[in-house]
Amino acid sequence: MGIGGAIIVALVAAIVVAVLTATKDTKAEGPLVTPAAATANGGIRVGAAGAGTTVAVYLDYMCPFCGRFERANSADLGALVAEGGVALELHPMSFLDHASNGAEYSTRAANAVVTVADRDAAHLLAFNNALFENQPAEGGSGLDDTRIASLAAAAGVPATVISTFTDRTYVPWIQQATRAAFDSGITGTPTVKINGVATGVDLYTAGPLRAAITAR
Repeated sequence: MGIGGAIIVALVAAIVVAVLTATKDTKAEGPLVTPAAATANGGIRVGAAGAGTTVAVYLDYMCPFCGRFERANSADLGALVAEGGVALELHPMSFLDHASNGAEYSTRAANAVVTVADRDAAHLLAFNNALFENQPAEGGSGLDDTRIASLAAAAGVPATVISTFTDRTYVPWIQQATRAAFDSGITGTPTVKINGVATGVDLYTAGPLRAAITAR
């Protein structure tokens, strides 16, 4: 048992180191452009400025567990944000680019989300939800740019915003935010923090997360 536990710990450590190395070796594609809604710790804030509770969600759009999390909790999170007492911080990461056959799906999806957050925030959550409702399988090439654009349009994002997705304006910021997340101790996705404290509730069933948030 002890030897087995040590092997598991070693494997987890190796995976984290590999991800960190791959992320840190990625070079930025252009100047660093910080979105207006960005938080100091690399998130995108959605919700009332005076919200008393902040829920931070670290995610990668290729991560299947993030898809499960979103499908279980997106309705509750959207409702809590709409009520005004809760702000949501999305932390889109790009460390699973290697799982999309060189298509950089994590980066392309995250860049599209950050673009919408910066230029059409009213449709951010709808677009975020659409990406997870139509999430591609890990290990495939992911959604192509045309499909990402069509999901954005269906979520209500204007064509003038969608047309800038391929500019990849926010890729350097996403790379920086991904490194910052790992440097802060994030070891996997989804990770959810309520007012800065990681929650240990069931993230894949509707209800427990909402209860933890409203108990604050």
